[in-house]
Amino acid sequence: MRRHFDSPDEGKGFVTMSEIKAIIFDMDGVLIDAKEWHYEALNEALGLFGYEISRYDHLVTYDGLPTAKKLEMLSMEKGMPLRLHKFINELKQQYTMDKIVMNCRPVFTHEYALSKLREEGYRLAVASNSVRKTVETMMERSKLIDYLEFFLSNQDVTKGKPDPEMYNVAISRLALIPDECLIVEDNQNGIRAAKAAGGHVMQVDTVYDVNYFNIVEHIALAEKGVI
Repeated sequence: MRRHFDSPDEGKGFVTMSEIKAIIFDMDGVLIDAKEWHYEALNEALGLFGYEISRYDHLVTYDGLPTAKKLEMLSMEKGMPLRLHKFINELKQQYTMDKIVMNCRPVFTHEYALSKLREEGYRLAVASNSVRKTVETMMERSKLIDYLEFFLSNQDVTKGKPDPEMYNVAISRLALIPDECLIVEDNQNGIRAAKAAGGHVMQVDTVYDVNYFNIVEHIALAEKGVI
């Protein structure tokens, strides 16, 4: 967006202001209240081999990381054999899918927000550290998938969050520049990735913060350069 100021007090000539054209959502903890599902599913799989991630460590260190990265860290910190990674990861994905089928339902607040934003011309996407099947199933069961241009999973990039690759890919696929994107994130690993990609960041504490009016307010803040 380009604006011209006639008053000397407002400056001379043209200045460039950001105009938000797309919103990119993280999924777990943003559009889907699934943090507990992932935490419980991984611990169920780990428990078969005598390992566990404490709730404190989950919240402080592991939150938002791909399962493969969590397993790497457990091997480094607790000596878990590398040969168990593939099996535990597969178990975790199955346990997660079971929880999705049991618990994932449409949420009116999110359906309204995405439908209204789409109606107003904003382009919408999801970028999640979860595997592709998990993202697709959650978006389908929550009835949000039809509002999205696309979604990205950790299988669509070489490095998951906190690396910015996922958001770089999403912004490139939208054919936009970072300044034209608002990224909605809830955890420090995702926020690091979003900021490193150069997007405007809307940080939320829970899925209940993700509503139409809150998003519109943050779009306005981004366009003013406040965030």
